Amino acid sequence: MTENNSTGNSAAEGAAGATDASQPQRQLVLQKIYIKDLSFESPNSPQVFAGQAGEPQIQFNLKSSSRQVGETAWEVLLTITVEAKGAEERTLFLVELQQAGIFNLQGYSEEEMRPLIGSYCPSVLYPYAREVVSEAISKGGFPQLLLQPINFDAVYLQAQQQQSNQQQVDMTPTEPPVGNA
Repeated sequence: MTENNSTGNSAAEGAAGATDASQPQRQLVLQKIYIKDLSFESPNSPQVFAGQAGEPQIQFNLKSSSRQVGETAWEVLLTITVEAKGAEERTLFLVELQQAGIFNLQGYSEEEMRPLIGSYCPSVLYPYAREVVSEAISKGGFPQLLLQPINFDAVYLQAQQQQSNQQQVDMTPTEPPVGNA
């Protein structure tokens, strides 16, 4: 036989579930991670597999973007391009990936949301993107490529500083002021 006895914690349980109306409860919830677009090309196959001498030159590009897709939902998108060139600048392979995630952000001010969307969310997506890129390259017949970890906090701060410097430059008048001085 089972009984529902109160443990005397109803005040604590009520306080834990209650929220202060003046300050909304903060939540950052990962709703979905998915591949939005993936492309692998090896335009010079099968010739690239015969007699490849030396280390290939790897070019890596990373871009992060976001857009609001609901009242509190944001899609964050990592776009990664990896291109390997061998001798005579022949392309060995080219991988283009758009790794996306939907994040639910509630209770944050716009100022607080910027670093979350610009740094935290991409750092959550990046390990998934690294794995997809590595697998695509391996399945294309090439040795595994291990992308190095990225400090998204540092990248975000650098982008903020560049944007700040750009705004300072943009505020500089290009023509002398007109009027009585």
